[in-house]
Amino acid sequence: MFNNIGLPGLLLIAIVVLVLFGRGKISSLMGEVGKGITSFKKGIKEGSEEIENQTEAETELGSTRDTASEREQDKA
Repeated sequence: MFNNIGLPGLLLIAIVVLVLFGRGKISSLMGEVGKGITSFKKGIKEGSEEIENQTEAETELGSTRDTASEREQDKA
């Protein structure tokens, strides 16, 4: 269906959208899209930092468990 649009078709669609909505509406819409992308990237970054912190905490917890089990084995 959309395989044969090409550049002239896309330009025509862009002109029609510009006429229907106007410059102000389109620029505000693009601003909102930009804010959404920025928020998404920030969320991804915070999520990956949280996962790294959990991994570090689990690693530290595992090393303290290993040390405690070694102490118990030394006593026996």
